[in-house]
Amino acid sequence: MEEHMMFLERMSQLILSEVPKAEYSSLFNDFVESEFFLIDGDSLLTTCICEKSLKPGQELHFFYLVEYYLMDLTSKGGQFAIVFFQDAEYAYFNFPELLPLRTALILHLQHNTTIDVRTKFSGCLSQEWEAFLADSYPYYLIVADEGLNHLQTYLFNFLITQSWAMKVNVVLSSGQTSDILRLYAYLMPSMHKNQKFFKENKKKIESAYKTLIKQLEEYRISALESLFGKLKWKNMMKEACETISQLKQLWPEGSDIRRVLCVTSCSLSLRMYHHFLENRKKTMSDEKTNIQEVESNCLALQEMEDLCKLHCLSVVFLLHLPLSQRACTRFITSHWTKNIHTFLEMKKWCEYFILSNINICEFWNLNLIHLSDLSDQLLLKNIAFYYENENVEGLHLNLGDIIMKDYEYLWNTVSKLVGKFAVGKPFPLRTTKLCFLEKNSSPIKDTSKEKIPNLGFISMSCELIDKFVGDLLKDLPFLKSDDPTVTSLVKQKEFDELVHWHSHRPLSDDYDRTKCQFDEKSRDPRYLRSVQKYHVFQRFYGSSLESVSPKLVVTQAVKPKSNFSAPKKKKAHETKAEIITRENKKRLFAKEEEKEEKKWSALSFSIEEEMKENLNSGIKNLEDFLKSCKSNSVKFRVEMVALTACLKAWKEHCRGKCETTKDLNIAVQMMKRIHSLMEKYPELLQEADQQLIAKCLKYLGFDELASSFYPTQVARDDIKKKIDKYSIGIGPVRFQLQYMGHYLIRDERKDPDPRVQDFIPDTWQRELLDVVDNNESAVIVAPTSSGKTYASYYCMEKVLKESSEGVVVYVAPTKALVNQVAATVQNRFTKNLPNGEALCGVFTRDYRHDALNCQVLITVPVCFEILLLAPHRQTWVKRIRYVIFDEVHCLGGEIGAEVWEHLLVMIRCPFLALSATISNPQHLTEWLQSVKHYWKQEDNTMRKNTALKKNAGCCANSPKDYFQIKESYRVRLVLYGERYNDLEKHICSIKHHDICFDHFHPCAALTTDHIEKYGFPSDLTLSPRETIQLYDTMFQFWESWPRAQEFDPEKFIHFKNKIVIKKLDARKYEESLKAELTSWIKNGHAEEAKMVLRNLSPDSVFSSENMIRMFPLLVEKLRKMEKLPALFFLFNLRDVEETAKRVRSSLEKKQESQRPPKADKEAHDMTNKLRKVKKSIEKQRTIDEKSQKNPRKMDQMLIHEAEHNNLLKILEKNLEIPQECTYANQKAIDTETLQMVFDRVKFTRKGAELKALAERGIGYHHSSLGFKEKQLVEILFRKGFIRVVTATGTLALGINMPCKSVVFAQNSIYLDALNYRQMSGRAGRRGQDLLGDVFFFNIPLPKIEKLIKSNVPELRGQFPFGISLVLRLMLLASKGDDPEDAKAKVLSVLKHSLLSFKKPRVMEMLKLYFLFSLQFLVKQGYLDQEGKPVGFAGLVSHLYYHEPSNLVFVSFLVKGLFHNLCQPTRKDSKHFSQDVMEKLVLVLANLFGRRLLPAKFQDTTVKFYQSKVFLDDLPEDFNDALHEYNMDITKAFASFLLNVSKLADMKQEYQLPLSKIDFTGKECEDSELVSHLMNCKEGRVAISPFVCLSGNSDADLLQPNTPNHVILRTIGINHNQAPVLWSQIFDNQGRRMPLNAYALDFYKHGSLTGLVQDNRINEGDAYQLLKDFALTIKSISVSLRELCDNEDDNVVLAFEQLSNTFFEKLEGV
Repeated sequence: MEEHMMFLERMSQLILSEVPKAEYSSLFNDFVESEFFLIDGDSLLTTCICEKSLKPGQELHFFYLVEYYLMDLTSKGGQFAIVFFQDAEYAYFNFPELLPLRTALILHLQHNTTIDVRTKFSGCLSQEWEAFLADSYPYYLIVADEGLNHLQTYLFNFLITQSWAMKVNVVLSSGQTSDILRLYAYLMPSMHKNQKFFKENKKKIESAYKTLIKQLEEYRISALESLFGKLKWKNMMKEACETISQLKQLWPEGSDIRRVLCVTSCSLSLRMYHHFLENRKKTMSDEKTNIQEVESNCLALQEMEDLCKLHCLSVVFLLHLPLSQRACTRFITSHWTKNIHTFLEMKKWCEYFILSNINICEFWNLNLIHLSDLSDQLLLKNIAFYYENENVEGLHLNLGDIIMKDYEYLWNTVSKLVGKFAVGKPFPLRTTKLCFLEKNSSPIKDTSKEKIPNLGFISMSCELIDKFVGDLLKDLPFLKSDDPTVTSLVKQKEFDELVHWHSHRPLSDDYDRTKCQFDEKSRDPRYLRSVQKYHVFQRFYGSSLESVSPKLVVTQAVKPKSNFSAPKKKKAHETKAEIITRENKKRLFAKEEEKEEKKWSALSFSIEEEMKENLNSGIKNLEDFLKSCKSNSVKFRVEMVALTACLKAWKEHCRGKCETTKDLNIAVQMMKRIHSLMEKYPELLQEADQQLIAKCLKYLGFDELASSFYPTQVARDDIKKKIDKYSIGIGPVRFQLQYMGHYLIRDERKDPDPRVQDFIPDTWQRELLDVVDNNESAVIVAPTSSGKTYASYYCMEKVLKESSEGVVVYVAPTKALVNQVAATVQNRFTKNLPNGEALCGVFTRDYRHDALNCQVLITVPVCFEILLLAPHRQTWVKRIRYVIFDEVHCLGGEIGAEVWEHLLVMIRCPFLALSATISNPQHLTEWLQSVKHYWKQEDNTMRKNTALKKNAGCCANSPKDYFQIKESYRVRLVLYGERYNDLEKHICSIKHHDICFDHFHPCAALTTDHIEKYGFPSDLTLSPRETIQLYDTMFQFWESWPRAQEFDPEKFIHFKNKIVIKKLDARKYEESLKAELTSWIKNGHAEEAKMVLRNLSPDSVFSSENMIRMFPLLVEKLRKMEKLPALFFLFNLRDVEETAKRVRSSLEKKQESQRPPKADKEAHDMTNKLRKVKKSIEKQRTIDEKSQKNPRKMDQMLIHEAEHNNLLKILEKNLEIPQECTYANQKAIDTETLQMVFDRVKFTRKGAELKALAERGIGYHHSSLGFKEKQLVEILFRKGFIRVVTATGTLALGINMPCKSVVFAQNSIYLDALNYRQMSGRAGRRGQDLLGDVFFFNIPLPKIEKLIKSNVPELRGQFPFGISLVLRLMLLASKGDDPEDAKAKVLSVLKHSLLSFKKPRVMEMLKLYFLFSLQFLVKQGYLDQEGKPVGFAGLVSHLYYHEPSNLVFVSFLVKGLFHNLCQPTRKDSKHFSQDVMEKLVLVLANLFGRRLLPAKFQDTTVKFYQSKVFLDDLPEDFNDALHEYNMDITKAFASFLLNVSKLADMKQEYQLPLSKIDFTGKECEDSELVSHLMNCKEGRVAISPFVCLSGNSDADLLQPNTPNHVILRTIGINHNQAPVLWSQIFDNQGRRMPLNAYALDFYKHGSLTGLVQDNRINEGDAYQLLKDFALTIKSISVSLRELCDNEDDNVVLAFEQLSNTFFEKLEGV
């Protein structure tokens, strides 16, 4: 046993060491439907039982908690099953009160909800469980890290370890938080070392598990023995069955579970108690003890009968009282007396035995709906209290008829069931005098004091507020002007030290503070050179992105737009000038043609010779020539030469081969030439050419096609036989689909569009150009790399041409994308602008240049929002003519989504919103159209006002205004679904330590149910060969398929007699086949369809290999298959770097093994010789300089130099990397350019490592790299030098890095439908690859199927604003340059949140929240009663990024706490001690560096080396101030909740959230007792009636850390929206969650390694966190300096000192 205990401890320590590394992330990453996951039922039960608002014995409240949680998961799209292991029940034998609860929970979930509940697994080590995991492959399992006692904790530990072993990740059930769209939790991924631990200790684990279960079984035996004597488990089960059977005879018509359980458990426990007393007497008489003593020690049967009567009455109450009445129950604080505990335990056991056997009632009409409300201990206490106190004191209340009858009926049934002995009559209820409840000085909880004060509203007079919430103001309780709350606002006494502070002074905004890359005004030559260097690099970077030559844009007067869609009218006659131009063009063209003829004549011989030698490489050279050639007649000749060569090669090939193994590649080349000739040059074909084509078709065996194309006389039989041996043996259609799929000709328009020079746009692209020409807005949804960004460049060009004032803003989601777009713009356009103006500017949080003096601004959403909300930037904002939103689906993303929303509703000009993936674009477009309607009305109003002002003559000339430009308010939706290249998917599996690839047919991802319910996913497309594969499989599995002939490719209607099959024809065939398969399913042939889908699916292989170790082999395989360049997506930062380094080291090892044994020694000798020769050359030089030149010496010098060069060459050859030991393509880039790219990262953090990797053709890319480092990888990959890149999802957002293949090499929560489409879209470079490949490596099959068939997420709104945003909006409204325009913008933000679109109730709630925010800001002294900013409003809104810490920080400052803390070392000194600095960091870390650790980690015994890890609490004075701040807000928020509660849907509030079981009903009025017990009507308004059952009231909203489920759930608001900052955070089990002290620890030891090792933060993340923290300190420091006049203010100096020190330490890293 001891050995096992030690092992269990070891297992606990392993889990403990993983806990702090757990990643706190969103469990549903934007899936419409989530990953499939599992919840451990017992973890769910333990977590809910420990909830602090729940009182023991209140079952309905417990069920509400469970359903609230599950409903939250379901509403967010969760797909899960709940598992209750049979062995897990053993953990409750010490807690008999939870046994019936657990059983009822399982039954309730099974019978009353649609949730998948699994109870058939004995334990987590069973074979069935393992098989279930392998089969269903859940992504994670939600489990608790701590049980109700240590034994249950061990059981959870087994489950965690076993899940890891099966590659299932673990999510902790504690510490979860939820908002409108997401649920955040700690995720502990399954690592290879954890899998290894399980594998190595499997035997130990199994035997420790068995021992633990055995120990728990012994507990059960002893628990039962003490209560039931000799009756064992089996006997008790039998007793329970007999009791139920008896009841079935008494109540043959059936009943409901509450009545059944009440009477059976009462009768069974009374019988058992009788038996228990008999046993006691017997043992006592055997031992000759005093019988009296026994009696006093344990209660008489009669007393227990009384208790059962009370229980029956309480159940009758449950049957007849609606929840609205029960929620008003008074709360008894007394506990049960000790001596009735035995009976209560016995009763719980009996309930458990009854519920466990309830399944024998299946043929009996038993209603199981109210399993969630079987008993209510608190109600029972209430009734007991009345009978033993109030009733005794003379208060006699009637029960009411219905209750009385029902109670009698139940008690009489109990009486009949007991049988063996008589139990008392139903009345009186109490026949004994014993007290069941302990005496207590205040037995009833006093709720009269608990009413929340309704604080009343401070009236505000402000036009904006009236416009937005005017309709609500009439119903609100306003305070009188002489109320103390209002009078105290007039002068809030400021702290004395703040006399020198000008808190109202406008602060510089983030724009002013962002590091300006170049000072626009400087004339310093060194500086000008660096600007020049920057622009040169940007253009180089841009040219790596696309091969477009720069275009000079000239401003032109805007001409009225001609309609490009309309046909052109012919002019009557040409002018002389036009004739000359035409003649010139003709002459030039002829000259060009002559040149190309000559070029072909020179090349043709060598190319023809090469085609004879090697057809493929010859054809490649020929195609290269075709690409550069413009003349059609030359191209035609070249194609004919190629066709002849192909025919010749085919004949030779077939003569040399027997029939079986023909190389169809030659046939493919021949058909490609025929396609080309017939599609592109039909008018140039002569009769001889047609004959040749017909001949080629015959030689391929396509006789019918040949004769339909060029009818000839009937061929003689012998000729036919001769030609037959050349035939490829399959029909022309099948041949083209199966072998030429990706070469099929795409339908492209032939007519050029005068607006576009470089290419001929498709119809949908022309629609985009029309949108821009008409000044309209558009939402554009088209696949990655389909060319949707072209419209944005056209838009930029249009604005650049119109004037030099207009601005286009391009909003990109990431900094990497900003840099990329900026480079492209600088490479595409040049324009001569007046001095000080620039064409392109950039503004991100890290740096900016030319942001406000450019015409094209590229920025990120947050920075654009700063400009739009800055009151004094309105004049610039008015210059904006167009805004382009790239990757607009970020509107549904996790971080900063609401910012995208604000931007879309605040801009007045037209916009283009681009995305590759949105599943509800119609909804988005409707919402945006409603915003445009608003602006139309606003513009009209403003026009009228301007006109009035002009007439009054008070309007100065404003900048070129909106109204002078023709404004369109239309929002178009442009959808396009076709990808240019086909994508094929492959699964990589490991067999016998080698990697094999299986093609994955997209239809294999579908099931017949899915097709029947949703049809085929809109973007599930098949490549032509996959279409053929689908037809063949359908043909194979339904032999009598009536339409088989019709769908035979050779006979299919769209292919009939076509020599050239186009991509569009193949698409029609694919659509028809899909429709046919769907009709099979709908018309009774689903079985055949199932067979088809099953047959297309590859075998899934579950491998236990260490996948990261196999990674280099995978890359090598892809190289051999010619599938590089490739992007490898992994989602863990560490693994991204690790895998890239592994590939490099495997190449280095390979090179080592290939080097000749003496090579190293030779290299060493060479280096020495070189050094000597170099020395002698140097020596010679110095002599030469002194003396006159001697011819003999000159010869000597030359000899030395020649020797030097020779040695250098030999050394370079020796050290050269062999071609097979690198993935770099040396020819892709010249050495000089390569050196330039490498030089830029010389001094960066990861520069040296990236350079070393790049030299082998490898790179990695993730968010923690600096932008220069990212650019290195991007440029070299695009140039084709680097061909292997590992990356995280940051690369998915629009970065232009097309490749041949994309490999998914790690499963993750972030690999969802959206990211999958974004990432796989990179495969297949337009213009280079006609086919892209997607490989899945180490991704389970169920996940792959899900990715392929899942829809992309719908965009749903977030909670749109917080307190800081309201303050920023009020700042804009009151201080904007143009007040009217500013107010219109603010109203637009308030009125148009996506969350409230078409939802009036949500809108109402948001209005109330807005009012709450205003009141808070007024009371805190940031707004006055006219809605104008006062006090430190500027500082609060400047730190808006950190709400609510910004509010707390300023409240500390105003209270003078920082002045008390920041005392210098000496009076006249400006320096502060280390101690003061550390305290200051402690305060700031508590505010701005909050990163919680799971509570469990505090149990760790691990030694920390450098860090303290757990952050200390705030110093006392700060802590008190924080408490005061929190209480103020909590009161205000509670009062706000009272006001919002009237919006609740009470019908839903009285239902359980998930099962929708209703607890409404008519209130019971005829019972005096009911009215007496349920008399607490006050203070139960804003909290859920289910929560009231545990005696909670509105006053509980004032408690710290109140959980969200306490609040009414239908008002759509929770505590996340209150700007409180609790100093201590507790998880669901009531354990404190410590804060990670990373910021303070780093300040003390300055080591990143320390943070990785002790604080358990990944290095890249740690760096990012510290950088953010340092920037916050700097931002505060600059703000304080600007607000304070006193040069020597201690707080300002202290912050400056801290900011400098922190940055120095960070630089040191």
